Parts: sequence; C-alpha cells; structure tokens
Amino acid sequence: MTGSLLQMVLGRMVIGLRPMVQALCFAILAIMALSPKMAEAQLSATGPVVVELFTSQGCSSCPPADALLNELATRGDVLPLGLHVDYWDYIGWPDTFAQPQFSRRQEAYVRAAGGRRVYTPHMVVGGHDHLVGAQPMELADLIRAHAAQGYPVAVELIRSADGYRLTAQTTQTAPMVVQVIRYTPRAEVDITRGENAGRDAHYSNVVRGLEILGDWDGRAPFVRTITAEAETDLAVVVQARLGAGALGPVMGAARAPQ
Repeated sequence: MTGSLLQMVLGRMVIGLRPMVQALCFAILAIMALSPKMAEAQLSATGPVVVELFTSQGCSSCPPADALLNELATRGDVLPLGLHVDYWDYIGWPDTFAQPQFSRRQEAYVRAAGGRRVYTPHMVVGGHDHLVGAQPMELADLIRAHAAQGYPVAVELIRSADGYRLTAQTTQTAPMVVQVIRYTPRAEVDITRGENAGRDAHYSNVVRGLEILGDWDGRAPFVRTITAEAETDLAVVVQARLGAGALGPVMGAARAPQ
C-alpha cells in the first residue's frame, strides 16, 4: 500500500473517535505526510565545496592559481586544498610539499575525465569539474553550481576525547570512499630552484597527508574516531568510487571544528 493511500485509509478510520484520540491520530498522519519531504531534504546535505589545486613550486604558471586558492581559504563555504605534485622534481626543481600520492591522485582524475596528460596548475571542483590554470570567473560559477546542488551524504565531525568523532550518513547506496585530509592552513617558502627561483611563495591549506579511512556503500552510517594532530587541520571528504580505483564526484565533506 502506498503512503498516500495508507494516510487516506487511516484518516477515514479516525473519524468518530474521541477528540483526544483524534488529535493524536491526526498528528501521526501529519508526520507521515512530512516524511517524504524529510527524506528528500536528507539528499541535499550542506558542506563546503571541495576545490583541489594540483600545483608545484617549480611551475611558473602556478603562482596566480596559488593566489586564487589563498583567496578561497578565507571562505567558510569552500574547502580549498593545495596538493603539490612531484613530477617537476626530476629536472632538479624539488617541491618541499610534494608527495607521489598527490601526483597519482591527479593522474586518476585525468584518466576518469578521458584525458591523457597531467599539468599544473590544475583545479578540480567537487571531484568532477576541471579547470586549467587560474580562471576566477569560471571557478566562481562552478562553486555556486556545486553549492546549490548540495551533497547526498551528510558528514559530521564532533570533538571527542581522542580527537574527532566522524559520522557519515546518506539515503543512497553506492560505492564510496571516505578520506581524511590533513593540511597546513598557511605556509611560506623561499623558492631557490626552478622557474620561480627567488620568489617568496605564500600557500594556503597545503595538504600534508591523505588517508583512506575505508570503503562504504551507504547502507549504514559510517562511524570512526579520528586522532587530531597539533601541526595540521583536518577535513573529511567522501567521494564516489569509480572503476579501476578512480575517484568520482564528491558526495559529502566537512572540516573539523577548531
């Protein structure tokens, strides 16, 4: 029996009952009528729009994109993340923040989008939309679009004695991966090698660690305790899991409370 038909039948049954019983029954019917809307609301959870910048200290085209990420770091509705890649290091331009896993992450994004080459600077918005270089107008449009769409996964981080209590919930079932990302809010580097030699570079939200907490299908809440580290802030990002280990769109995100 459908929900609307059940409500109609129960509504007819309460006619003729005592006023107090009628009031209780009609309250139950009102809750039943609201439940579809409540379920729909759960499919549009709030959370910051995730913007990932793949950058390098040795890339002459990167400073404008780095500056754009610095601006985004002042906003509470955006989670900007600077991931420094290591493939410029081989020509003698080592990046002090670079990690091989960030290069692999970028390569996975490019493959998922049907591309063949990695490049810097490269922005990925919401795990799905790609921008080459610093394009503030296009980036602003993408952020607005993702914010209006909302997330299907609600991610909550609450302080606990051991660090943070993570709870992720959704009304959908799909292959997903839950990740904790640790980052340094601000950093300065005196670059000595490469195309930016002599530049005093300023960076925001420099990713220092990215750990997969586990795969998740959404059938039951995902609950974990995450340890805090004094040197870094942290955020949790839930993404769709595509074939061949690739990551898809961001399904939910939250930054840890300070």
